[in-house]
Amino acid sequence: MRSLDEFACGKLAALERARLRRTPVVTVRDGIFAERGGRRLLSFSCNDYLNLSRHPAIIKAAVEAARRYGVGAGASRLVTGNHPLYDELESRLARLKGTEAACVFGSGYLANIGIIPALAGSGDLILVDELSHACIHAGAKLSGAEVQHYRHGDVAHAEALLTEHRGRHAHTLIATDGVFSMDGDLAPLEELAGFAKRHDAWLLADDAHGLGVVGHGRGSSFANGGAEVPLQMGTLSKAVGAYGGYLCASQAVIDLMRTRARPFIYSTGLPPPVVAAAIAALDLIERDPALTDAPLNKARLFTRALNLPEAQSAIVPVIVGEAEAALAASEMLETEGFLVVAIRPPTVPAGTARLRFAFTAQHAEAEIERLAGIVRTRVMGRHS
Repeated sequence: MRSLDEFACGKLAALERARLRRTPVVTVRDGIFAERGGRRLLSFSCNDYLNLSRHPAIIKAAVEAARRYGVGAGASRLVTGNHPLYDELESRLARLKGTEAACVFGSGYLANIGIIPALAGSGDLILVDELSHACIHAGAKLSGAEVQHYRHGDVAHAEALLTEHRGRHAHTLIATDGVFSMDGDLAPLEELAGFAKRHDAWLLADDAHGLGVVGHGRGSSFANGGAEVPLQMGTLSKAVGAYGGYLCASQAVIDLMRTRARPFIYSTGLPPPVVAAAIAALDLIERDPALTDAPLNKARLFTRALNLPEAQSAIVPVIVGEAEAALAASEMLETEGFLVVAIRPPTVPAGTARLRFAFTAQHAEAEIERLAGIVRTRVMGRHS
């Protein structure tokens, strides 16, 4: 065991020298505020874009479900963990996304490492946008298929790779984020869908940061005119304010997931209160367009104030460069009363450490303008 500890300590020391060691910080959230180290900070680092995790109707639904069904599912869904709330949640997701059916997983990460290997394997080809979320890359690697990475958002490069490699493979899957979590930009889903159809490839879009925020709340597949995306996956832990992952697709594909996706088969079902909370949140998302439009409007107020390209989602990055500089900028903003966490490699490429600003429906415009003023003079001014 000594060699194991020596290995771990050596790795940690190297990470510490590079300012890349991570340590969880106890954070108590209260709406758009977060308490850290005894300080109350206005948070711009939470993915609760619609502030639904603390909404009274969502909490009420979760409490009532806990009283009726208990706090845990008790088993995997294929054993006894498929409690009655699942059918309603999956039908609601399918309706919102315009698909025949839906399947809920334990998390978005579990969804992608289950969906991708269930659809592609040895002898198949997977094309992945290079900046896609880690779980897409993990799922592609687990599949055993040949994986090719195309330049971020570069449809021509993706199509060139597909043309070059398609003939040697039985099936091709194209996988991308719908909204990229660290850059906030949208994938060119209309163009990807078009060439996928021409080459008989299957398109998967991860809508973790799109549902409830873009496309009038329906997600990235419904933004900018809409795109035909046969595999729409995402999470219930961000704008929905609860927890879990999902896939919306045809009935045949969903039936296959329930039979072959290993995280679905071998994981305990989501707790009933979590499923009930997600259902209640979807109610609000469907019926309140002002709510779903608010995060993007707030993000665009920020980008206008800083003369940045117009925000495409609720996420706005300000690239600083090195990890040390990003940490210093984050610490400076904390002294001003803002929580904006620094994002460092390997989450983002080397040399692109950044402040990642996430805007929510409840952020006050005056505070956004104050934040923008500080960023303009004390962050961007130093790194321009």
